[in-house]
Amino acid sequence: MSELKPTILDFTKEELAKEIKPAFRAKQIYNWIYARYVNNFSEMNNIPKAMKEDLESRFILDPLKILTKEESNDGTIKYLFELPDGKTVESVLLRMKEDEFDCDGKLVHHAKYTVCVSTQVGCKVGCTFCLTAKGGFTRDLTSGEIVAQVLSLKKDNNISPERRLNIVYMGMGEPLDNLDNLARAITIFKDDDGLSISSKRQTVSTSGLSSKIDKLGQMDLGVHIAISLHAVDDELRTELIPMNKAHNIASIIEAVKRFPIDTRKRVMFEYLVIKDKNDDLSSAKKLVKLLTDIKAKVNLIYFNPYPGTPYGRPTKQSMVDFQEYLIKHGLLCTIRDSKGIDISAACGQLKEKTEGEY
Repeated sequence: MSELKPTILDFTKEELAKEIKPAFRAKQIYNWIYARYVNNFSEMNNIPKAMKEDLESRFILDPLKILTKEESNDGTIKYLFELPDGKTVESVLLRMKEDEFDCDGKLVHHAKYTVCVSTQVGCKVGCTFCLTAKGGFTRDLTSGEIVAQVLSLKKDNNISPERRLNIVYMGMGEPLDNLDNLARAITIFKDDDGLSISSKRQTVSTSGLSSKIDKLGQMDLGVHIAISLHAVDDELRTELIPMNKAHNIASIIEAVKRFPIDTRKRVMFEYLVIKDKNDDLSSAKKLVKLLTDIKAKVNLIYFNPYPGTPYGRPTKQSMVDFQEYLIKHGLLCTIRDSKGIDISAACGQLKEKTEGEY
């Protein structure tokens, strides 16, 4: 098999300016890709023909192909993308708020979207509750393959270039295990000549690689961080996330305290609630104690069952009781809406179903 060409989406604008001469063409090319949604280099009308041919010979413009997608009754859309080497990854488009119109039918507020993107094909972490872990780890995504997920979802849903959205790096893979490409993707998204998605709209969700939380913090990219905690003691967390042996709860908490945070913001702690595992008030009490010295927000998440999992979905009452306990004891706490429950919404589920592995 011949070596695959890189995607032009791999490059920051500054990197592209070093690849293409004269350098000002980089800004024009960025504009065509991210503001005009062109599908081919030939559509870039103000680029010389010879340069377009050169770009065509050296780069792939769009590294993703939509293999399949499923749409939920609540508007959530789960995508399965094929990469140039035939591997597949998932992305999810969440409609957080619908368009709002006044009594005369005039649009007063645009719909709000969040995109969950993958950073790896598979994952090394091996969480026992996650279907992505079943397939093991294959490879990191390039920065352009990360960027292409957002670009593809915007195109496919006719979301205009100027419409901002929120990005959460919490699809397939552990983002901090692919830190260099993650950081480049964050930079590409932020570029005013690109998708112009502020770092304040970007959240890195990590299973808790404490040393790499520190490295991300030192890069000072301005992104938010979310910690997939899921347990309040190391015994249960190691069962759920075997990597906890190397990055235990104490090391994660200390790394979070060192992370540069906007003083107006809070650190998000994701807590996947699993029936009869971590849904009791004793766990809630320990969680309050654990987060005492952190400006934190806890996001309770219903476990989303899939065929073959040994874990169960908690009751609504246990979720509410858990939330009320945290709030009563001073923690900001929300329950995440179970979006996409009627489709293959769990991480890795659409991939597994499509590829016939269950």
